[in-house]
Amino acid sequence: MQILRYAIYRFGTMLLTLLVVSVMIFVIINLPPGDYLSNQIAELQATGQTSGVAKAEFLRTEFALDKPLWQQYLIWMGFMPGPHGFSGMIQGNFGWSFEFDLPVAEIVGDTLWLTVLVNLAAVLFVYLVALPLGVLAAARAKTWIDYTAALVGYLGLATPNFLLALILFYYGHKYLNLPIGGLMDPQFEGEPMTFEKMKSILVHLIVPTFVIGTSGTAAMMQRLRANLLDELGKPYVETAVAKGMAESKMLVKYPLRMAFNPFVADIGNLLPSMVSGSVLVSVVLGLQTIGPTLLTALKSQDQFLAGFVLMFVALLTLIGTMISDVLLVILDPRIRYEGREA
Repeated sequence: MQILRYAIYRFGTMLLTLLVVSVMIFVIINLPPGDYLSNQIAELQATGQTSGVAKAEFLRTEFALDKPLWQQYLIWMGFMPGPHGFSGMIQGNFGWSFEFDLPVAEIVGDTLWLTVLVNLAAVLFVYLVALPLGVLAAARAKTWIDYTAALVGYLGLATPNFLLALILFYYGHKYLNLPIGGLMDPQFEGEPMTFEKMKSILVHLIVPTFVIGTSGTAAMMQRLRANLLDELGKPYVETAVAKGMAESKMLVKYPLRMAFNPFVADIGNLLPSMVSGSVLVSVVLGLQTIGPTLLTALKSQDQFLAGFVLMFVALLTLIGTMISDVLLVILDPRIRYEGREA
C-alpha cells in the first residue's frame, strides 16, 4: 500500500515537472531571433513574391504566432483558447509543421513507435549483455575473464556510434547479408502489420540495436563491476562464506542485489540518452526514427514539430525516472519513501 501511495505521489510530481519542462522547451525554442514563418516572409519580401507573403501572414494569425510569447505558450499547451478554441497539446493537437506543411501528428505518427521499438531493443541489449559481463568480471577479478570484459568495455566506450554504424553498414551486409538501412523492407512501408512485416522489422533491428546499445553496455558493465567488487569486500560477504553458503547463491542473494541499484537508477537516463544519441546513427543507417526529424525541425526553426519531439523525449525521461524510483524502493529496503523521520 505504501508503494502504491509513493507511485501516485511520483506520478503527480512527474506531471508538475513536465509542466515546468514544457515552459523551458518553449522558451529555448524561441530564443533564436525569428521563426520559420518570419524568416520565410523576409525571404519572400526580398524576392517580391507578395502572394507567398500573404499566405505566411495568414498562417501566423492562424496559429497565433502574432500574439505575445506567453499567450503562444498557453495556446500551444491548450490552457488558453486560440483561433480554434481550446486545441493544444493536452487536447491532442500537436500543431502544424511549416517545414513539411503537414500536421505534426501525421509526421511523427509512424516514427514514434519505431523510435520506441529501436530504443527498447537497445535497452534490452544493454541489460542482457552488461549484467552477465559485469558480474563475471567482478566475480573473476584480475583473471583473463576480467581483462577480456574490460577490453570489450573500453572498446565500446572509445568507438563512436556513427563509426561503428559505418563499419557494420559495409561488413554486416557483405559477409552476413544483414539488411542495412531503414527499419523494414520498402514494400512493407505504410502497410498494416503482418507476420512478414514484423519479421522484416526484427531483422533490420539487429544492426541498430548493436550500434546504439554498445556504448551504454560498456559504461553500465564497468559500473556494475566496480559496485559489485565494493560489495564483495564487505564483512557480511565474509560472514556468509564462513558459514558455508555457496558462492553463487551468496553472490545473487546479497551483493548483487545491492550492486544492482545503478542498473535500476539508470532507466530514467537510458531511454532519452539513446534517443538523442542515436541521431547520427539514424542518419547514417537511414532509420525512420524521430532523431532525424528533430534535427530537421531545429535547423529550420519549425517550432511546433521541434517542441513536440523535445516534449516526447522529456516524457520518456520522466517516465523512466518514475519507474526506476519505484523499482528502487522495492529492490533496496534501505531506501525509505515515507520521508525521513525527525
